[in-house]
Amino acid sequence: MAIEMSQFYQVFFDEAEELLAEMEKLLLAVDISEPDMEDLNAIFRTAHSIKGGASTFGISDMSDVTHFLESLLDNIRKGEMAITAEHVDAFLIAKDILKMQLNGHKFGAEVDQEAVADVRMMLQSLAQNSTHIAPPPKVESYIEKSAGEEYKKCYRIEFPKVADAEIQTIGEELSLLGESAKEVLDDNRIAFVLNTNATPDDIIAICSFILDPQDLFITEIAQARIPSREENEDELGYGFFDPLDKPDEEKLGYGFFEPENPAFALDRSPEEIMKGVVKKIEKEHAHHVAHDDKNHGKKDGEKGAANQETTTIRVGIEKVDQLINLIGELVITQAMLEQRSSDLDPIEHERLLSSVGQLTRNTRDLQQAVMSIRMMPMDYVFSRFPRMVRDLASKLGKKVEFITYGASTELDKGLIERIVDPLTHLVRNSIDHGIEMPEVRRFDGKSEAGRLSLSASHQGGNIVIEVSDDGGGLNREKILAKAHENGLPVTDNMPDAEVWQLIFAPGFSTAEVVTDVSGRGVGMDVVKRNITNMGGVVDIRSARGFGTTIVISLPLTLAILDGMSIRVGEEVYILPLSCVVESLQPVPDDLKDISGKGTVIKVRDEYLPLISLYQVFGIQPKFTNPCQGIIVILEVEGKRAALFIDELVGQQQVVVKNIESNYKKVPGVSGATILGDGCVALILDVSALLRT
Repeated sequence: MAIEMSQFYQVFFDEAEELLAEMEKLLLAVDISEPDMEDLNAIFRTAHSIKGGASTFGISDMSDVTHFLESLLDNIRKGEMAITAEHVDAFLIAKDILKMQLNGHKFGAEVDQEAVADVRMMLQSLAQNSTHIAPPPKVESYIEKSAGEEYKKCYRIEFPKVADAEIQTIGEELSLLGESAKEVLDDNRIAFVLNTNATPDDIIAICSFILDPQDLFITEIAQARIPSREENEDELGYGFFDPLDKPDEEKLGYGFFEPENPAFALDRSPEEIMKGVVKKIEKEHAHHVAHDDKNHGKKDGEKGAANQETTTIRVGIEKVDQLINLIGELVITQAMLEQRSSDLDPIEHERLLSSVGQLTRNTRDLQQAVMSIRMMPMDYVFSRFPRMVRDLASKLGKKVEFITYGASTELDKGLIERIVDPLTHLVRNSIDHGIEMPEVRRFDGKSEAGRLSLSASHQGGNIVIEVSDDGGGLNREKILAKAHENGLPVTDNMPDAEVWQLIFAPGFSTAEVVTDVSGRGVGMDVVKRNITNMGGVVDIRSARGFGTTIVISLPLTLAILDGMSIRVGEEVYILPLSCVVESLQPVPDDLKDISGKGTVIKVRDEYLPLISLYQVFGIQPKFTNPCQGIIVILEVEGKRAALFIDELVGQQQVVVKNIESNYKKVPGVSGATILGDGCVALILDVSALLRT
């Protein structure tokens, strides 16, 4: 019975996404003057794997493009032609076209067939027009084995019954390792006999895209004579699989295409074709760049890839979210048990209390383990920017050296997807406004290429992300002048830190010319609002002539919160512990009333506004005199204030529930949680409280 291949489409889509991202990453890292052979081989393997997968699933349009791409890459990696910047640009455009086609099959998105045809024509034109050079000394590799060299070993590769289409693809993959032939086993399964210099690990790696490595059975046999094509066809009715053969497309629904396709008339130069294709895909690329899927960075074909596959599993994010919600409920139930048992006699109920304590420890460990599933490396975000930086710098006529640090630092998936857009805007601003033109930098004694870096690191319970450039820095006078013009309340003696924050005001822009990159005064206010909504803060450091650094601090996750329980009247609220500086009980001399402005409190020679929580929420407090209650000093976004409450209850870790989706938006409240006694406690939005 034939296997229904459509059930595996999603696997192919995910694999192709990863391979395209890896291809782009490798292409951007290629040194044109001294290309690394292993990098070229890796780029070729990504194209070959995409072609093999597309052919397996009958996606002939993608296998068509990758065939031309693979042919040109193969000539380059074999040293038959020199790689140039034009080649890299063409490969990147081809990658964009493949992404467009993939989105067409995955989401039903529109595919510009004219652009697809132009890319095939461009690749074919480059293959015809490139200058051939003498091949350099080759690195020994089983794929680059010379035709006359004898093979050292012979293997029989057996696998379960599979569809004819999969047999076709397996044969093509194995043909890269040496001479192969099919044979029919006693149970009518198909096996392959392979004369090769490769190892069993190499065989597993090259077949792992098509078959589960655990289904492969590889045995070494005596050296076999591989029959000729004619002999094999006469005996079995089918023969070898040469990667350059063209199967019957009408029967199979897919195929590999001859490099010399008469349908493509080369009436334009590669440069002309490239310019046209870039214009066509620029809009499509901008639309999808912020929505790429996860799991970048897998290198297909590496040794050990098969072993890696057997230790990982793809799970839908909705299942992970459901698991985390259940763990949250378990944490709440455990807190209830702990609170109920706290009133029991420790002597009489020693064993029960010991079990509850063990449950508490196990629940905390389980909670941390499950939360780690949602954590993703920042490379998921960082890997999007090299291409964007390269294209934008080229468009603006600038030279930019892009560097990343801490790409392995992990952040909650919910936050990592929401941080993409703010970082994209900040990076674009650094290139457009921060880094100067090469001639300006040269005049100022700097290198022509500006330096732009993205870094991520853990600091306590937060992750700190920095976008830094060595450009001209912020212009204090220009910002203040624009603020005066916009009617913002500013003074000439404001600290630099406050002046820099003015750029986050809605509609604020000092750009003299509005371009399609920036200058309209929208974006920076959205950046700050989005970061604030994630519970983060943003700060700016800048020095005129030396550059600008924008620092973003975010909590590692929004699902779990370390909080301080506080009480006002009969109500219990949760304060995020990261915002709490200290708590104290004031004396009357520390309090001052300001006419029409409210009350302030003096804390170590600093006057802070006093916020009475009972007045904010309109509830009946236990104390109305701050000297009888407790003052909690809060700090967020560089601003400090004093919160007047009745008493502190304690510190605990709480599971955050979205109150807006279950009820409605409540001013001053960011979420809710369920306490150990089953009551609902509101989590305070400290930023909103300070704005009041």
